[in-house]
Amino acid sequence: MSAVSSRLPVFPWDKLEPYKATASAHPDGIVDLSVGTPVDPVPALVQEALVAAADSPGYPTVWGTKELRDALTGWCERRLGATGFAHENVLPVVGSKELVAWLPTQLGLGPGDKVAYPRLAYPTYEVGARLCGAEPVVYDDPTELDPAGLKLLWLNSPSNPTGKVLGADELTRIVAWARAHDVLVFSDECYLELGWEADPVSVLHPDVCGSSYEGIVAVHSLSKRSNLAGYRAAFIAGDAAVLGELLQIRKHGGMMTAAPVQAATVAALGDDTHVAEQRARYASRRVALRAALEAHGFRIEHSEASLYLWATRDEPCWDTVAYLAEKGVLVAPGDFYGTAGERFVRVAFTATDERVEAAVKRLG
Repeated sequence: MSAVSSRLPVFPWDKLEPYKATASAHPDGIVDLSVGTPVDPVPALVQEALVAAADSPGYPTVWGTKELRDALTGWCERRLGATGFAHENVLPVVGSKELVAWLPTQLGLGPGDKVAYPRLAYPTYEVGARLCGAEPVVYDDPTELDPAGLKLLWLNSPSNPTGKVLGADELTRIVAWARAHDVLVFSDECYLELGWEADPVSVLHPDVCGSSYEGIVAVHSLSKRSNLAGYRAAFIAGDAAVLGELLQIRKHGGMMTAAPVQAATVAALGDDTHVAEQRARYASRRVALRAALEAHGFRIEHSEASLYLWATRDEPCWDTVAYLAEKGVLVAPGDFYGTAGERFVRVAFTATDERVEAAVKRLG
């Protein structure tokens, strides 16, 4: 039996363990700013919806309940500006990472096909390509790629790790190019509601797609906006033909969002108050950490959206990781996201107010 894992890169986070041990030895404990995992409570109304649906003895459906599909289509129209959305334009998934990792396989891609993603990017885009044997290709500008053999183009705006946002004009240009070359576009927009110095736009907005969803799909998650990382609640929206094919495949694969999570998702998407409250928490932490890092000699680039500061001291990223670990602060090295990040670190502002305050004090 061949080892599928042999196709994959080394799991990057394992490399961080020695630095985590150093940071954990700080007298006041570690401030972990390496992984962007939510730490604030799940909103009460979401917890209540989950509990109310706890008596769910039957199998859930892959496409979700009618209530869930109504919530997904309604949110896409209200928040993303999508028009004329129907149930066929949405599909719940079991967390966005699962979708990213297995999408190329579910699309039937394999050797001879290419999957493209930004030069600085979430590592799972590459993993998804390698799992099915396709060729991973990085880009600075996707319209400069050779379209021959290119079957899947990943966009990521706002970006993880840099927080860079692609404007509507740029997205329009890329979508037009992809359609002209029959390249399927998947746009990872999981941080879209976390714009700070920019107003992120979805590929589903009519100014970008011309009110046609042909060849485009957006990926969204409730992990960040609603603190639901532990629920694995996410969905995709866009081209009905693409989603219909994925629905059939996922039915066979048993990729079903748990029924209580479906109910919780309906509650979360129907409420904007908790999103605004969480944004305010993150905004405060972002301002404090950015000021402390800049005062300490760091330069911040991009970072106009998302939950991260893309920071550098103009030195190798692992030197910066080691330096901050000695202060009890753990960050992610930029080369986790590609060689172009080898002189940067990604600093998450998802720690508690108390831990962020501790980091600011240590950098003071």
